[in-house]
Amino acid sequence: SLVGSEMCIRDSNGTTFTVSTATTDTQSDLTDGYISIATPSFGSFLLGHHSGAAHYKYDEEVPQAYEQISDITGTVTQNKVGDFMDNNHVTYTSPTFDMMGASITFDLGYATVANDAETGDGGTPGLSHTYGGGEEAGVTIKYDALQLGVYGAQRENKTQVAAGLHKSQDEFNGVWYAKYSMGPVSVGYSEFYMDAGVSGTAEATTAAKVLRTAAGIQEGHQIGIAFNVNDNLSISYTESEETYNAQAGVGVTVADVDQKIDAIQVAYSMGGMSVKAYQMDVTNPSFDEDAADSKVTEIALGLAF
Repeated sequence: SLVGSEMCIRDSNGTTFTVSTATTDTQSDLTDGYISIATPSFGSFLLGHHSGAAHYKYDEEVPQAYEQISDITGTVTQNKVGDFMDNNHVTYTSPTFDMMGASITFDLGYATVANDAETGDGGTPGLSHTYGGGEEAGVTIKYDALQLGVYGAQRENKTQVAAGLHKSQDEFNGVWYAKYSMGPVSVGYSEFYMDAGVSGTAEATTAAKVLRTAAGIQEGHQIGIAFNVNDNLSISYTESEETYNAQAGVGVTVADVDQKIDAIQVAYSMGGMSVKAYQMDVTNPSFDEDAADSKVTEIALGLAF
């Protein structure tokens, strides 16, 4: 479990300064820490490590009644888009401004150590022999009931592929989404692309793929629809399909592998009681055609006194 602390100060001009840390209560390891500076008219700045940067605003933005499907299973690549942008990072979020009736917000970020590694108690992220710095940029556009988002991130890849040589291709991640609300119904669609810049022999269709070590490209989409039956009950359906493209090279043929996920979710609340549940089916988990399909069911009961 985590133990957190936060201190917030607001000056006379309306600028808010927030300092936050979180540690594990078993080993007192520092898991994340950040400083946030929010100004009334110039946007906000987030500085720290393991504190999220901007990618979480874009990666799985389709409607759900309970959880993103990456919270259900760890094999969802779309959730990993840009997640390396959170060590020694500075993220800027612009004020929201209007243009032709639409509300627009920008996110820009830079990380000196784009390796997504947790830091020990009292420490700071060290240099990586595998990855260098990273950059990210995103834009969110809202127009009436429609919301659009586009995000991209890249980082320097220093992976050694032969003695004295280093990989010149950097990693690039990208995602876009569109959501629309019509009364009690919300629908959404999202696509992602991930090229880790890894060279080597393409992996077979019957081998489990480890994110960012497989020599190929992963891309796919999510579709979500959620329905608020009434003030207490909501349901949703999410479909995810991701493809591993081996990028085997000239004269080598390796078939693509699809990983498919279907999830049905229900959330009900009344007073201080809530019941949330999902059922999920996964086909070809970890992009392995030999892996057994899986089904996961969860029911969570919450009581507030």
